Amino acid sequence: MTEIQSICEAYRRAAMENVQAALATVVRVEGSAYRRPGARMLVTEDGRTTGVVSGGCLEGDVRDRAARVMRTGEPRLVTYDTTTDEDVVWGLGLGCNGVVDVLIEPVSARADRLMQFFSACSRSQRRAAIATVIRSEGNAGVAVGTRVFLRPDGMIEADFGIPESLPRNRILADLHKAVRNGRSFVAQYELDGILQVFIEAVEPPLSLVIFGAGADAVPLVTVAKQLGWLATVVDTQARARSLERFADADSVVLCRPEELASRVTLVDCSAAVVMTHNYSHDLEVLNVLLNKPLGYVGCLGPRRRTERLLSELRDAREAPRTPWHGRLHAPVGIDIGAETSAEIALSIAAEILAVIRGRNGEPLRTRQGAIHGNASAFADYTSRITDVDRPTSITCGAAGA
Repeated sequence: MTEIQSICEAYRRAAMENVQAALATVVRVEGSAYRRPGARMLVTEDGRTTGVVSGGCLEGDVRDRAARVMRTGEPRLVTYDTTTDEDVVWGLGLGCNGVVDVLIEPVSARADRLMQFFSACSRSQRRAAIATVIRSEGNAGVAVGTRVFLRPDGMIEADFGIPESLPRNRILADLHKAVRNGRSFVAQYELDGILQVFIEAVEPPLSLVIFGAGADAVPLVTVAKQLGWLATVVDTQARARSLERFADADSVVLCRPEELASRVTLVDCSAAVVMTHNYSHDLEVLNVLLNKPLGYVGCLGPRRRTERLLSELRDAREAPRTPWHGRLHAPVGIDIGAETSAEIALSIAAEILAVIRGRNGEPLRTRQGAIHGNASAFADYTSRITDVDRPTSITCGAAGA
């Protein structure tokens, strides 16, 4: 979400300066690639870029094509096929051994709605989804770049109304599917012609709640903000100086452990880390956390200390009523040999990300298959670098930012 926020800010700046821009979006990945579908890059007419769509190998070519899109006002779907060893002929220096589809579109009136949608997602704790037409053959009135939004609040919006020729019910069903399973994909609908639509799951920013306001919590907040997470610090000693110490946090809550249930907001996707350095406080905090279906719960401290905490909860008949106590991550973090507070923060953040993404934190060199595991079922994109121009189906708004 940090990258999206940066793109939104760059878009607003370009609009204020009346500078033309184009938006490049990765819409499909097959095989290995540096970025996953949904990665974006904004390119302005003076060559400035915000965001990346690859590890650096595609950006130059995308920037050149974006300049052409800004001149013509016509979006292009570009396929980069790096599965052969001949890419050096094209001067791109590719080597990811994958196929990447990138939609490049001029920033127009449609962008306002898209940026407003992203702003709403950045403030929400619910997943959302976007349907973007990336190819339209024989479907009059359906322009490449047309979007349908499933907002975090469940409301449906569309660019300039949904055309009659768009398979509304099928697209809405796929949007809800993306929200349920959190996966992006390309859907193909055969009507009077062929319509290909990028169904994108948009994740909310991760909410990290840190229980404890010691010096070692400061770098964890820093790392969280760099990752685009929402960081809340809960000082169970209710010290006013924590408000200043954690000025970079999104929220600082000063409350005693017995007030947690009423003072601290926890949602299903929240990650919580307990690091109060106070045994009795940890005991009360864990009793609250382990009775909630959170995305992640970690506890700082030696294994023996954690076992004692859980034993006391059981003996007091306050054992968690859900199975989440068996998934408590303690000692918290991934084993990277961390010693300093900054290294420990990195270790904790890495474990949280791995758990949220359903990974086990193993080295990538031991992983079998694609790194992102997001290969598309559509294998009909076979050309090495293909521009798909559909001038007759493009009905963009006013040119420029």
